[in-house]
Amino acid sequence: MNKILIVGSGPAGLTAALYTARAGLEPLVVDGIQPGGQLTTTTEVENYPGFPEAVDGTSLVTLMREQAERFGARHQRGEIVGSDFSGTALKITLDDGTVLESRTVIIATGASARYLGLESEQKLMGRGVSACATCDGAFYRDVPIAVVGGGDTAMEEALFLTRFGSKVYVIHRRDEFRASKIMAKRVIEHEKIKVLWDSVVDEVLDVEKNEVTGLKVKNIKTGELSEIAVSAMFSAIGHKPNTDPFKGQLDMDDVGYLVADNTRTNVEGVFAAGDCQDKSYRQAVTAAGTGCMAALEAERYLEKQGQ
Repeated sequence: MNKILIVGSGPAGLTAALYTARAGLEPLVVDGIQPGGQLTTTTEVENYPGFPEAVDGTSLVTLMREQAERFGARHQRGEIVGSDFSGTALKITLDDGTVLESRTVIIATGASARYLGLESEQKLMGRGVSACATCDGAFYRDVPIAVVGGGDTAMEEALFLTRFGSKVYVIHRRDEFRASKIMAKRVIEHEKIKVLWDSVVDEVLDVEKNEVTGLKVKNIKTGELSEIAVSAMFSAIGHKPNTDPFKGQLDMDDVGYLVADNTRTNVEGVFAAGDCQDKSYRQAVTAAGTGCMAALEAERYLEKQGQ
């Protein structure tokens, strides 16, 4: 029986592993479907404290992992497919059928950005294709940028990117935004923003540079294809929290984000950290912060249980 079981190995999970390992609780970390989380798709991280020079996302999570392992954190490969939190022993089931039991569980499974599903898009992930303007916008100063989407998130991303880009295209498949009227108005009236209505991205172009150089855009009403020159494309069509294995076990909102009070879920001994419970910030540093919080909450819970 484990004392601490951590599901997910991004900044939230690894920070929780570090704190609980230093407390002598020998946490077991289940790496998940994407070891290291979304950060591994980022080629340069400039806004994580302690790194005055940009650090590669994979390198950053590798350092976090090594630091946690130094104090005794253990790792197990596998993807969680189910959970049972009805008894004293909290159980999770992995894709190979393994059932792990623990006194406490910290869920740090993250969230997955929704992308368009284009082969050319996937090829250029981290090379001009991104889903986080706050993370990557500053890399694209004085060059044209595109944002795909029509909700409030897309409006926020587009307005934020006007601080850096020479021009911002907003590509939306309908003839009006789904965003709130005030946000839509700000985008439509902004001098740096051009809206391409009734349009979808047909292909992400790289022109022999292995980085985004433009987009092929299709008007869905006329079928006309055109090309625009941009150096980055930001997908702003939403995120999906990776919480399906906990349905029926834990409280969630209507999108699937875990509902947590200072990382405590509705089940005693189960805590949530990082993007699986954070739909507002979605930053590595905030994920790490909630990983710390969940670890401290789990330690206190075990102390109260006399374990």
